[in-house]
Amino acid sequence: MPAIEFEHVSYQYKSGVKALDDVSFTIERGELVVLMGENGSGKTTILKHLNGLLKPTEGRVIIDGTDTRTATVAQLAAKVGLVFQNAEEMFFESTVRDEVAFALKNFGYSEDVVKRRVEWALRFMELDAYAENSPFILSGGEKKRLALAIVLAWGPEIIALDEPTIGQDSLQKEKMAEMVRLLNTQGKTVIMASHDVEFVADLSPRIILLSRGKVMGDGTAEEVLTDVEKLAKCSILPPQVVATLTRLQDLSITRRTLSVEAAAREVVEKIWR
Repeated sequence: MPAIEFEHVSYQYKSGVKALDDVSFTIERGELVVLMGENGSGKTTILKHLNGLLKPTEGRVIIDGTDTRTATVAQLAAKVGLVFQNAEEMFFESTVRDEVAFALKNFGYSEDVVKRRVEWALRFMELDAYAENSPFILSGGEKKRLALAIVLAWGPEIIALDEPTIGQDSLQKEKMAEMVRLLNTQGKTVIMASHDVEFVADLSPRIILLSRGKVMGDGTAEEVLTDVEKLAKCSILPPQVVATLTRLQDLSITRRTLSVEAAAREVVEKIWR
């Protein structure tokens, strides 16, 4: 049984804006998938369909065998943990520790289990030193990690991240990439929305490319991020290595690589041939 199924999903906001237009895709358990596209392409709208915050205007969304149209947000939250783009939207407790504990208590876990899971999540996200601090005084990167800790504490099988690298420096991005890889190697299904092509290229996930609510492409990172023409139609700049190789087409350089090392070898071979 797939983790996520979108079957001819369309969604129209009350304003009349059609955010999704006949979107279909399937994500298997344990996959790492990134949604990419210009602002307004439908990335966040898709993520909000995963835990029932939004319900399809047409079509259906199936999460772990459950049709979201017949399930509550609370029921779907046990399956899907959604980390918002603005992490502060998830905060309302006075301390970091209480933020992580809140959802666990609402899920009915015993006090002992709550304590163990909170301590584990804070250590895992390197936030244990801030346990008694207010979540609102954390740095941008720390707030992102706290939002992820809140989700990880209750252990959903599907992790959804909305623009996880916004406001983070290069070191924080590297740590986020490590966390994503670790979650994926643990068998978690990870789906994220991101416009950060270098971050995505480094993760090398499956990519679903969106534009104006439609699926424009679906494939490996190498397939999607080296298709310069299609990226341009979706207002996405290619990774630096792809952009550089594109300028060297007179040397008959292939563009189908995201590896700097592989690109460098090919350039040297072409020059010295």
